Amino acid sequence: MESEAIEEKITLPTVSIIVATLNSESTIDECLRSILELDYPKQLLEVIVVDGGSKDSTVERVKAHSVKVISTQLNTPAGYNYALKTVKSEIVGFIDSDAKVEKQWLKKLVTHLNSPKVAGASGTIATWNNNKLIPRCIGYELSYRYSRLPKEIRRVATMNLILRKRLIEKVVGYDEALSTQYDTDLGIRIASAGYKIVFDSSAICYHFHRPTLGEYFRQQFKYGQNTWKLYSKHPQLIKGDEITDWWMNVQPILYAVAAISLVTSVITNFNLLALSIFLSIAIIATLHYALSAARISRTFHDLSAMFLIVIYFTRAVAWTLGGATSFAHNVLTRGGYEKR
Repeated sequence: MESEAIEEKITLPTVSIIVATLNSESTIDECLRSILELDYPKQLLEVIVVDGGSKDSTVERVKAHSVKVISTQLNTPAGYNYALKTVKSEIVGFIDSDAKVEKQWLKKLVTHLNSPKVAGASGTIATWNNNKLIPRCIGYELSYRYSRLPKEIRRVATMNLILRKRLIEKVVGYDEALSTQYDTDLGIRIASAGYKIVFDSSAICYHFHRPTLGEYFRQQFKYGQNTWKLYSKHPQLIKGDEITDWWMNVQPILYAVAAISLVTSVITNFNLLALSIFLSIAIIATLHYALSAARISRTFHDLSAMFLIVIYFTRAVAWTLGGATSFAHNVLTRGGYEKR
């Protein structure tokens, strides 16, 4: 047994796991506990928490654990870049502060780093708080999308990811101009540099999904604010992939057209053409939502998944408004978006 332990120390790489947090007092304890209880040699594991200026008890809770704490006023990608400068491990892990991982998560992922062309690995996402309707439905839809992922992926999420540090540095780190979608941008740049990220569905991360429609709307609104910036850097993403397909991408455009058509119809005494465009888009979107919700409901054998119709509508409106306000702000301030 002792020789096996010695061999494991030799073959397993050192790993530094970075957790970015902001006002995460309700989830940070379980998040860190799951990391510290990983089935991985403790002497090969470092945990770094980067706090972006929490106003609640997050930092106090973090200090109760045996981890390194970095307090900043930076956004998440800037916080990651800052923390990476202190990391000496060859492998860096990323887990969100509202997520927790199973004990074998890290061991399962590091086994994929057996080729110099493999930049990293990511696992599947399950729902932490599936006892509530809204997060359970969000989780169903996310699990359904993840079930379509191939063995090699380009779009990654930092809630559940390990990467070689030298390759993060090679592509110049995270884009600090993207307060969300910075992880997708990094994955695309890594793939463009000729490397691949492996997807392992057996490595499970549990995510605490937004529990109310209001919180979910605010989260998706922020995503919408940065989506047009991401797609301006990587236009090929517009056609969609297994995680975000073409229908999800086209919805903000359709919603904008529908809104313009409705307003035009009203101010022109219900012009038939404008009204027809609005009604056509509304009917198509509703039918698509209903069919998608029914398919997922059947897959997971849960009729409550039909609530996804409301969630789909909430997400599309949030993306549309977030994108429109962000784009308008950039035009009005003549800031534009500069690629890194």
